[in-house]
Amino acid sequence: MAERSFKKEVEKLLVGAGETFSGEGILAVTKALLQSGVSYVAGYQGAPISHLMDVLADADDILRSLGVHFESSASEATAAATLAASVNYPLRGAITFKATAGTNVASDPLSNLASGGVMGGALIIVGEDYGEGSSIMQERSHAFAMKSQIWLLDPRPNLPSIVDAVEQGFRLSEASSTPVMLQLRIRACHMHGQFVAKDNVRPTFTLADAMNHPRRDLSRIVLPPSSFAHEKEKVERRWPAAVEYIEQAGLNEFFGQQTEQHGLIVQGGCYNGVIRALQLLGLADASGNTEVPLYVMNVAYPLIDSEVRRFALGKEAVLMIEEGQPEFIEQGINTSLRQADLQTRIHGKDMFSRAGEYAPTMMLKGLLKFFERYRPDLALRERLPGGVRSTLAPKPVPIPVVAVRAQSQSVAPVSSALPQSVAADAAPLQVLASEPASEPASEPASAPLTVSAPVEMGDHLPVHARPPSFCTGCPERPIFTAIKLLERELGNHHISCDIGCHLFSILPPFNLGATTMGYGLGVAGAAAFSSDDSTKRAVAIMGDGGFWHNGLTSGIGNSVFNKSDNVTLIVDNGYSAATGGQDILSSKADNARRVTQLPIEQAVRGVGVKWVRTLTRTYDIAGIRDTLREALTTVTRGPKVIIAQSECMLNKQRRVKPLMRKAIGEGRRVVQERFGVDDDVCTGDHSCIRISGCPSLSIKDNPDPLRTDPVATVLDSCVGCGVCGEAAHAAVLCPSFFRAELISNPRWGERVMQRLRSTVIEFLQRRLAAREVRYV
Repeated sequence: MAERSFKKEVEKLLVGAGETFSGEGILAVTKALLQSGVSYVAGYQGAPISHLMDVLADADDILRSLGVHFESSASEATAAATLAASVNYPLRGAITFKATAGTNVASDPLSNLASGGVMGGALIIVGEDYGEGSSIMQERSHAFAMKSQIWLLDPRPNLPSIVDAVEQGFRLSEASSTPVMLQLRIRACHMHGQFVAKDNVRPTFTLADAMNHPRRDLSRIVLPPSSFAHEKEKVERRWPAAVEYIEQAGLNEFFGQQTEQHGLIVQGGCYNGVIRALQLLGLADASGNTEVPLYVMNVAYPLIDSEVRRFALGKEAVLMIEEGQPEFIEQGINTSLRQADLQTRIHGKDMFSRAGEYAPTMMLKGLLKFFERYRPDLALRERLPGGVRSTLAPKPVPIPVVAVRAQSQSVAPVSSALPQSVAADAAPLQVLASEPASEPASEPASAPLTVSAPVEMGDHLPVHARPPSFCTGCPERPIFTAIKLLERELGNHHISCDIGCHLFSILPPFNLGATTMGYGLGVAGAAAFSSDDSTKRAVAIMGDGGFWHNGLTSGIGNSVFNKSDNVTLIVDNGYSAATGGQDILSSKADNARRVTQLPIEQAVRGVGVKWVRTLTRTYDIAGIRDTLREALTTVTRGPKVIIAQSECMLNKQRRVKPLMRKAIGEGRRVVQERFGVDDDVCTGDHSCIRISGCPSLSIKDNPDPLRTDPVATVLDSCVGCGVCGEAAHAAVLCPSFFRAELISNPRWGERVMQRLRSTVIEFLQRRLAAREVRYV
């Protein structure tokens, strides 16, 4: 199972030469692979290319019909090592994963691959997860490409350019015997467009040919003295071959009037943002036509000196638009021009933000700075739409004041300056001028004032940002509720987190977890905390996806080997949930093309763990709490592992809801559980919210006119998991929660009982209303 199905969309992969292909970026990449005669594809899911893996999985029949082998790899390192098939054979292979986390995991095989070189085209499609939509550390793939000398393609974000980059990437790889990295930003992955398709191509040299006629070349294996020869080969043969191919194929592009005195050099992936900014300034149209000279680097690495120097020749200044830091390309361009004794001034990070995604507003600000300095006639802000001008205008600085408690008659009340909703509570707060006056001043004090309270002097109070959290009904939420309850008894413990949904536990309302070191490395992150002098044990948490990715060997196996006494909690929700719900070895679902239903407990015991507990229902908060207590207090030494199982609710709802809608439409009886809060019983304490954090658990106005505190309420988004009631029971909070059943297409007996209940309730309500005392 995956986040979404592409079963219908993959039919577009069968369109032939001359036909127009319309679709999403990831579909276009898959079509380009098939048009290129790829022999094998592998990868590991992760934003923003998770859907590319899903497309490949759903297109497996098409791939097989062309003789293409596809694997969903155990990790990014596994995927990268798969490219070894292209070292000795003319086989075109492609892999995909997210960057830079995936690139880091795959570092060892990629370094070896780049050292020995390849015979067949080797393409590494990385989802460049940088910027505001990112979920990981803010780093770039560029540094890795430079480190290992892997050519880096960064095509313009449109489908024809992306498809061309895939096809040219294979050719560039083969021409220079070097693997090629193709980076796709999140918007490029999910953009829609069209291109003229070609026929899909079966590999001329197949995997069967390679297996039936094995080859070996000792000079391709990374061992001395070959490894020293590889370095020499990179510089003397591969690099010049790559530069020659890039120039002859015209992979980089020139736009605009090249005779102008000023121009822009831009990464291909940033091209759309640049054109949009130029369009707002009236310097380009929607089709990209512009008179401003542009040098678009669809190949971000290596730098093509001859093209850069040709573009800069005769220009006073050039603006380098490079997203992210450090400014690798800007530094390279400066070096190239100075070596050629060209004195063209290069601007870049001095006019743009040093870090962060170059969104349209950021792009526009940088271009305005450059044009205002060198071409004021092009920086006419009055051309910009009013809304755009307002975003560029400096924000007004609020008047600072000092909020203090009133202690004398020489202070003025601050309530008049506060919003009306706050003024009533602001009586004790007063404003005091920074310079006290001996006599009342006839004019308002002009000295600056400061506000000590976080109050905006506008129409609204600031609202705290809502932290990312678990989905409604997530089976991981009750685990962290249990840990919070256990902390009341045993105090705090060091908790080592992992990559995955459970990382949300570090945020409110749970505030658990001290570090995270990588996917499947939660246990390894707690390895140093194994002191015999401590009375506490460290706790490590990882998901089932991380367990199969890296955790079994790097975490559990390492703990057994070193006789660690820590506690590991493995969240087994049935899928690689954080990456889109793909199946893994321990998934409960049947999968015709993959092996599933392999218990994590057997794997853990297989590497030597003796103390293992498996809990099959994470919503049993008391059971989770008691098992954790046992693990943290037992006298048994050695690694202890708790496996907490419950299906990912998001995937469960994706599976169940269509079936439920179908059943209701067919007139069948369907029962849905929901939970609620009794307004009369709820005290307004809201401990249930603080200990759960469920998005469906909120507050509302108290219906009792004599009680002002808002009461808890359960929203309609409730999926009936029961965590709120379980938490209230385990924490001994309050009995205000109740469970209800929503019945669609009820039986006749249920209809009769409902009418009877309604009649009785209405009768009792009328009697109660008749006894009420009314004041007129």
